[in-house]
Amino acid sequence: MSVINTPVQPFAAKAFHNGKFIDVSNADIRGKWAIFFFYPADFTFVCPTELGDLADHYDELQALGVEVFSVSTDTHFTHKAWHETSDTIGKIQYAMIGDPTGTITRNFQIMRENEGLADRGTFVVDPDGVIQAIEITAEGIGRNASDLVRKVKAARYVREHPNEVCPAKWEEGEATLAPSLELVGKI
Repeated sequence: MSVINTPVQPFAAKAFHNGKFIDVSNADIRGKWAIFFFYPADFTFVCPTELGDLADHYDELQALGVEVFSVSTDTHFTHKAWHETSDTIGKIQYAMIGDPTGTITRNFQIMRENEGLADRGTFVVDPDGVIQAIEITAEGIGRNASDLVRKVKAARYVREHPNEVCPAKWEEGEATLAPSLELVGKI
């Protein structure tokens, strides 16, 4: 069963953020856009490339009013150690949530139960706490933060313009579509 268009389930966790351990919960996303960026494990191979790419786009996402949370089943202590030992991870300014019990990972339905690890999953959540976009890839397939930014902009646009939709490859400022009976079969 897909979690698209469903609310984020309640959670509370510890995270490493800007040199400190912080408490994070579903209450922290109320009223704002959020990205939950799940990855299998710290100190691995594809994961740091993705997290670094996301870090490179963090200021742009912040300017859009989006908060970013990376999540793995590692502890917040492990996140701190990785942040301090990797140049790529060291540039991260968003919260790195530790989910050692797997509660958050299971809430988003991407736990690999036989391994205790999260799948590579990205979730865009609207200010009402409802999941608007999902991307899940196999272990060896890294994600692209530029396209994630594009998806966030599309989700925001559709929320602000409920009678319009964004076509494939839509970029901010481009034409949208207004679904109607007259449009059926004409695209």
